[in-house]
Amino acid sequence: MTPPSICMIGAGFHATTNIYPSLIEAGATIKAVATRNIENSKKTLLRFGSTGNAYDHHITMLEEEECDGVIVVAQPQDQARLVMDCIKSGKHVFVEKPLGMTKDEAQAIADAAEEAGVQVMVGFMKRYAPVYKTLHTLIQEEELGAVRSFEARFAVDSTPFCENDEQYLKFAAIHIVDLLRYLFGEVRNVKGFKNSVGPHISQCLTLKFQNGIVGTVFLSGMTAWSRESERLQVTFDHGFAEAVEIETLRIHASQTFEDLPWKGLKEQDTVFTPSASPMSGTMRDLYLRGFTGEMTHFLACCEGKVTPISNARDNVGTMSLCEDILKALES
Repeated sequence: MTPPSICMIGAGFHATTNIYPSLIEAGATIKAVATRNIENSKKTLLRFGSTGNAYDHHITMLEEEECDGVIVVAQPQDQARLVMDCIKSGKHVFVEKPLGMTKDEAQAIADAAEEAGVQVMVGFMKRYAPVYKTLHTLIQEEELGAVRSFEARFAVDSTPFCENDEQYLKFAAIHIVDLLRYLFGEVRNVKGFKNSVGPHISQCLTLKFQNGIVGTVFLSGMTAWSRESERLQVTFDHGFAEAVEIETLRIHASQTFEDLPWKGLKEQDTVFTPSASPMSGTMRDLYLRGFTGEMTHFLACCEGKVTPISNARDNVGTMSLCEDILKALES
């Protein structure tokens, strides 16, 4: 069976650190690379063992190359334009978040993709991370009953690439915003407070979803968090689950005892965690963060086997929620 052939637009740090290796791990062939500098394109092809073609303009690549799909990893303000060019060329597209800087821009791209009949997938990799996929299944199958509430935290030093609350939300914390929509549905009400100073971001949100679920979200983008951290605790009717640092999912089902449980070792949790092995090399992180999973999903979309979970139309909902959060923070 011939591996899917993919053309790449962009070869920056994130692309070459996470996307290219995950794409190869997922089984694709890199057919061509387009960047602003053809020498950079050639070096990238060589680095990842491809004998494909190098370009210094994406339009030329789109016109000359036949491929199963295109991956766009560029500066946030450029991505909508690049995706539109891919759509016009009739190519399936994967693009890093954010796709569109506003809800209206995201809407225009979703409309264009549907009119052209091409798949557009947005890079919300947390949907494909094993810890959150397992949590999503737990929620959908209602093994512990319905979800009642949650507490979420995301903290990272975003000061090198975010100058204010809007950039932090759309360039970094958007992954958590999208994940909450994926797990719990659409949001009805948003309340928010902030204590941000320039690029040093501190936000606190309270969300109520259309299905009644309520939760709090703590978001921090400060130098204090040189060690990136995230945690999500979900309370169900009959237990709770806690996802910790993308590596551990702890599930506790409600329990009853004939005698007081503190008299002995009675309480029980089920803990899911990956193994640690030198055999994983650098791939362990790419799997756990969801990069390899999202590339595998995109290739299946290119082959017509599935429709993107994080598609352009769904992305409109995430961008809309980002705008609602920013309004709540300002008010």
